[in-house]
This record gives sequence, structure tokens and C-alpha cells, in this order.
Amino acid sequence: MSVTEGQQPFAISGPERQRNVVLECPYCRDKVPNLVDDFASGDCICGNCGLVLGDRIVDTRSEWRTFANEEGDDPSRVGNAANPFLDGAQLDTLISRNGDNGSGLARDLNRTQGRTTAQRHERNLVQAYKEISALCDAYDMPRTTVDIAKQLYRRVETEHLQRGKNNDAIIAACIFLACRQDNAPRTFKEICALTKVDRKDIGRTFKFLKSKLGAESGTTSSNDLIARFCANLNLDQDTRRITELLTRKAKDMDNISGKSPVSIASACIYLSSHLMGCGRDAKAISEIAGVGEATIKATYKTLYANRKELLTPDIFARTSKANEANLPSP
Repeated sequence: MSVTEGQQPFAISGPERQRNVVLECPYCRDKVPNLVDDFASGDCICGNCGLVLGDRIVDTRSEWRTFANEEGDDPSRVGNAANPFLDGAQLDTLISRNGDNGSGLARDLNRTQGRTTAQRHERNLVQAYKEISALCDAYDMPRTTVDIAKQLYRRVETEHLQRGKNNDAIIAACIFLACRQDNAPRTFKEICALTKVDRKDIGRTFKFLKSKLGAESGTTSSNDLIARFCANLNLDQDTRRITELLTRKAKDMDNISGKSPVSIASACIYLSSHLMGCGRDAKAISEIAGVGEATIKATYKTLYANRKELLTPDIFARTSKANEANLPSP
């Protein structure tokens, strides 16, 4: 800011001046002090006369180091962050492949260290974690579900429960169990399509892990699946709410109590979508829910026969779009 003619330049008062800390050499008294930070000795030195003005200063510069096992430069600030799913404090010493003047000794030591049991154990865990993350990301599962699946697999690895078992089936069972524990259940058919593992293998491994780990698996209800199925079928919120009401009433019916939750949810979506005038055919619902078209139509036939018990006045009071005349005859 420039000072115009007739104005006094801005002056710092006594109290304001005390708030400003000015470090200068007491002998040189330069307005612009020439101070040098010697990080090797930890001293702050005057560059003109060499007087030591301070000691034990902290080196704020970056500490670039290489933490890679392979050859090449991989500078990192302070190393990798700790992984809570791996064992130990993860502060192990890594032998570099370089620094032996080309004799090859460092490379041999690095290979020997890589063959140790602890290193192999961690590599197996890291590989399994990568596979779990890739599979869960394919279905857009929440991060909490991924972490639960990793924790379950770590317990399996720690307690040596994987012996004699298919590792792919163990990973699939951990994901299936994690979905239930996180209140985001998936059907067996969805996990089979995701992991390419046979349904019987997943079922046997799931029961085995559940008994050995003592993990709570919970149960899968029709309402847990409706929100995802309706979203994939591009149905509105009113249709989803009507479907949830129909599902609660259908579960109490004697003729349909033995059906699976997936079959009940699929048939209720078929009924509610036609009731609201935005009908979805059985083939489209079958592709989303993984239930056969014949199963959906057979369950819908039972619902249609008992429609007087299902379509109560409270359903029609929720929306004006609902019309019983839209329902197709089975």
C-alpha cells in the first residue's frame, strides 16, 4: 500500500511490536539477518560471524527412502501405512537388492528373506484381500462389507481352517457371511455368479465357517432384497413401499409360508408393478433376482388367489395409482 502526500506512514505501536518475534544476530544487528540452519549438527548459525544462535533444531526436510523389494527407485516419505488386516507391527527390516557394489549378495539375501514363512503368510493374505476387494467392487458392496469379509478371512487363515478347503469357496463364503452381518444380504445365486463357485461348495463352506468361527449370520428376509431388486428394475418409491407391505402380509399366509424369501420378493414385485400400472414381466424380474420364471408365476398364482387378503384398503390409501384391475390373471 502506497502512502499519499500528507499522510503519515503506518507505525507499529509498542504492544503490537511485542507480538512480532524477530530473530537476529546480537553482534551483527542486520536488518535482514543471514541465518543458516545446519541440520547436520542441529544448530542455527549466523552466516556472517558464525555465532550459534540456537541448537537442537528439527529437520523439516523430506526423508526420502526406498522401501521397494525390487530393483529401481521407489522413493517414499515414511513408508507404507499400517494395514490392520496384516499380522505384527509391520516394521520388519527389508533387505535391499542394491548397495553391494554388484556382487549379488544383497539380491541373494533379499530372495532368502522373501522365502521365510512370515513373508509367505503375508503374501497369501494380501493376495486374498485383493481378490475380495475386486469381487466386492464388482457388485458395488459397501466398504464395511469388504472389511468384514477380510476380517473373516484373516480368522480363517489364523486358525488354519483353510486346510483341505477350496480357497475360492472360502473367499465366497466370507463375502456371503459378511453381507449378512452388514445387513446387506446377497442370495446364493448372486454370490455364485460373482465368484464362479458352485452353490453347493459355498453352502458347505458357509456352514463350516459359521460353526468354527461362531459368527452370527442372521437371516435373509424378503424386505432385505426388495430395495435392491426394485432399484435394478427402475421402479419408483411408491411401488417399492407397496411391495414391502405386500411382502409382510404374504409371509403370514399359510399357502406361501414355505417359499424362499427370494421367491416371495420376486412375486410381490411382479404383483405390485402391475398393480401400480408399471408392470415388469417375469423374465426381467427373473434376470435380476435369479429366480426362475416358473417359480415367480407359481408364487404369483398363490398371491393372486389370496388377493383379497393382500390388497387391503390401506394399500389403496397410500397412492391413487393402485388399481386391482391392472393385475393379470395367472
